[in-house]
Amino acid sequence: MYQFTMAWAAMKARHGIAKTSSVLQTGQSIQSRPFLTPRRQQQRTNAHCVASVSVSPEVLLQSLAELPDGPYFVLASMLDAGTLCCLDASCRLLYGLNRANIGPWRELGARVFHGLELDHHGLFEEPELVRGDACGRKLTRIDWKGRVCRFHAEVPSFCPPFSGNEITSVPQPDEVAYFRCRLCTDVLEPSSVRGRYFEVEVVMNPNNLSMAVVDFEAGGCSSVTFSPDTGAVIRESKVQEAPRKVEGAYIQPLHIVPPGRPFHGFMGLYLHKGRLAFFRRCTTGSIQDGDYKLGPWESTGFISDLSWAEGRRLTPCLAFRDEGAYHVRIVCVGTEPPVQPEQAASQQPQGAVAWSSFDWEGEEPEA
Repeated sequence: MYQFTMAWAAMKARHGIAKTSSVLQTGQSIQSRPFLTPRRQQQRTNAHCVASVSVSPEVLLQSLAELPDGPYFVLASMLDAGTLCCLDASCRLLYGLNRANIGPWRELGARVFHGLELDHHGLFEEPELVRGDACGRKLTRIDWKGRVCRFHAEVPSFCPPFSGNEITSVPQPDEVAYFRCRLCTDVLEPSSVRGRYFEVEVVMNPNNLSMAVVDFEAGGCSSVTFSPDTGAVIRESKVQEAPRKVEGAYIQPLHIVPPGRPFHGFMGLYLHKGRLAFFRRCTTGSIQDGDYKLGPWESTGFISDLSWAEGRRLTPCLAFRDEGAYHVRIVCVGTEPPVQPEQAASQQPQGAVAWSSFDWEGEEPEA
C-alpha cells in the first residue's frame, strides 16, 4: 500500500503543480476527506485488480515531503513572505520544511536580497563564520526566516548617526548619509540577469542634496554623484590628501530644474551588468500640503561603468550641502527601475556628448 501511495502521489505532484500552488497561495487548507474515494472494483479477465485506498492529510504531507525531487520546495519557492508565514502556522511539518537549508525562506531571501551585503551579516546566503571548537571554524545553524526579517528591516535604512529609513534633520554642512547595505559588484557581475535599484523620496529640501555611490569600503577614494537639481553626473577621485587634490569629470545628460526652488520628488540609482544609471521625477507644488503634481520619470541612461571603482564593494549614499530640516526617505531597494534607462550619448561609440574634465586643489592646512 505504501508503494502504491508513493506512486500515486508522484503522479499527482507532476500533473497538479499549478493546482497545488494555487491552493497554497490562497491559504486553503487540506480538508479531512479521503485521498482516494473507494469505488466498486471491476472484474477483469486477466485476474488483476486495483485496491482502493484512503489516505489521511498527514500521510499525504509526509508522502510529498519524502518524494526524491522535493516538489513541495519547488512549489513553496514561488510563494511570498506572507504566505510562507501562514504555512509556518499551519502545521509542524511545513514549519520545519520551510526553515530547511534548501527551504523556501532561504530561496526567498536569496532572490530578494541578491547582491546586497550588510555589516556583521555578510551576503544573505553567506553569513559570517563563528568560531567553533579546536578543529577549526564551522557554520552555525542558520535561521533563514529570521535572516529574511533582519535583511528586510536593515537593507532599506541609513547608517549612524542616522537611523531607520527617514532623515528629518541634518546637524552640519556637507553631511553624508550612507545606506546600511553595500552593492557587491562581484555578485552583480555583467552576466547577472538582475540588477539593483535604490529609490529615495525628497519631501523637504531647504537647499541642495545629491545621490552618490562610493568605493570607500574597499579603501578607495572615488565616487560618482548625481545632482537632481542640475541633472549632472560628477565623477571624482581624490589623488592627494595634503594638500587635497581631486581629479574628476562631469556630464549633464538632463536639463536643469526650474530655478527658484530646490529639488523635490524622487531620485534613483540603478546598477545593472556593471553599468550605472540615475533617475529623477520632479514635482511641482507643495508635497507637504498635498497640492502637487508629479512629472514624468527621467533617466541619465547608463552613464558610467565601474572602471573608476576600487574593490568589489560600493556604498550608495546621500550628500547634503547644508544643515537644517530635511525630510528624505528610502522608498525601495529593489531590482527594477521605474523605466528602463536608455543608453546615454556618452556611452555610444559616436556620441557627440562627452565628459568634461576638471581638477581642484584644497588650501594648505594652517600650522
